[in-house]
Amino acid sequence: MDIAKEIEELTNQALQEIAALGELKALEGWRVLYLGKKSQLTGLLRGLAQLPVEERRAAGALTNELKRLLESSLEEKRAALQSAQVAALQEQGRLDVTLPGRPLLQGRLHLTTQVVRQICDIFKSLGFQVVEGPEVEWDYYNFEALNIPKDHPARDMWDTFWVDYTNEQGQRPMLLRTHTSPMQIRVMEKTSPPVRVVVPGKVYRYEATDATHESMFYQIEGLAVDKGITFADLKGCLFEFARRLYGPDRKARFRCDYFPFVEPGVEMAIDCFACTGAGCRLCSNTGWIEILGAGMVHPDVLRRVNYDPEVYTGFAFGLGVERIPILRYGIEDIRLFYSNDLRFLKQF
Repeated sequence: MDIAKEIEELTNQALQEIAALGELKALEGWRVLYLGKKSQLTGLLRGLAQLPVEERRAAGALTNELKRLLESSLEEKRAALQSAQVAALQEQGRLDVTLPGRPLLQGRLHLTTQVVRQICDIFKSLGFQVVEGPEVEWDYYNFEALNIPKDHPARDMWDTFWVDYTNEQGQRPMLLRTHTSPMQIRVMEKTSPPVRVVVPGKVYRYEATDATHESMFYQIEGLAVDKGITFADLKGCLFEFARRLYGPDRKARFRCDYFPFVEPGVEMAIDCFACTGAGCRLCSNTGWIEILGAGMVHPDVLRRVNYDPEVYTGFAFGLGVERIPILRYGIEDIRLFYSNDLRFLKQF
């Protein structure tokens, strides 16, 4: 067969096939077929040695020209296919500015923090200051200064986490505070009357956890001391607090209770906001919900901080923060507050 004609047929066939290719993967197959070590072009180049000298020069020129043509066609086709691929990706990933944006996740305050701030805002509007104190406390402030001496049976009311610390007398006077009441003493030691403070913070109890008990929770303590403060002031202040927190139609009830650092001591309850006093599961069919404990500051507590109980009187109160949203939202397990379950926390 005439070598010039064979080269012409090979050229037409190769160019037609490369023009029809639409993928880079297929282009590699074309390269192997027409420019590989076992391709027809390679066979032509090897066969040049068998030709007469007169024909070898002309056939060699045609074969080398074919090789250059195929190589340039390969590069042009590869560039075209790559450009088409990039354009397709750009079109596929193009941003449509008319579409609504993707919403970003928003952070929020923990439910307990929300309630603490709400309560503190109410008392600040009533003239109270917000102060905080240490969570690792001395036995003196947590118990003794609050009229709870060593070996007093009232200490059984607070299951205590004691810190592994022993003083020179062999005593263990340091603990995780069991209530926020120690700040009553700390504030009065440094402040001359009148005193009006609320103390939010964590407290700790060494007890088994269940749906209604947790070893760490929040309390808010309140204290007011001045000349002429009476039990009527206590009732008026706490009743106003309940109305602002639970609604203007709330009724309040005070019943006797015992706390070592107040005399007299009371528990305060409000009429059930779910059944308005008729009786339901939330209020155990009593019509009332207990929300806090309070009382008039014991004279011995005032003497301990060098306040003259003949001149100054005061009232104190304390409430568990988690109890408020538990009642408000019908939460059945206090452990949900600190389990870090976003399904629960996102609801508030």
